[in-house]
Amino acid sequence: MSEAASAEVEDQLWIVRHGETEWSKSGRHTSTTDLPLTDAGEEAARALAGPLAAVDFVQVLTSPRLRARRTAELAGFSTVEIDADLAEWEYGDYEGLTTVQIRQSVPDWSVWTHESPGGETAEQVAERLDRIVARARAVDGKTLVFAHGHSLRALAVRWLGLDVSEGQRFALDTSTISMLGVDRGTQVVRRWNVEP
Repeated sequence: MSEAASAEVEDQLWIVRHGETEWSKSGRHTSTTDLPLTDAGEEAARALAGPLAAVDFVQVLTSPRLRARRTAELAGFSTVEIDADLAEWEYGDYEGLTTVQIRQSVPDWSVWTHESPGGETAEQVAERLDRIVARARAVDGKTLVFAHGHSLRALAVRWLGLDVSEGQRFALDTSTISMLGVDRGTQVVRRWNVEP
């Protein structure tokens, strides 16, 4: 690739979903409940260190939740900035429940298309993740964020200028790396859900 072409394609926002917890393993919705990583989650978080160490990040941000902060630490980032805008979607009354359990009373429920009583709306999630997009766009260089499944999927679609509901199309596993960037002026997905 020529120097001119490489300047047009860059990975600007790197996102990492936290390592496995007991609730992520069992599919329970986890927002404000502050769970530790499982042993497998800690091991997978350590595996992130190699690929991420090779990249020069100008800013590293993390959700305030323990599972995200611990993943950042195990991945080799002991100095990070906590940003509450990266917290997981607040599920309200559905905290700790699985989708199957929620659908017993609300058939076809999805966080992407339905309300979560006592929790955040899609508009509220979009508003705070738009601030993360703005932070990443404002710096000259790469930003790395550590956060959660739904909030990172929402972040990706906001990067693309899409409605939060489109996040349902982006499956995201624990302890994976994804890269969002710019290609000829258009914000794009460069890589998604990559295991280290």
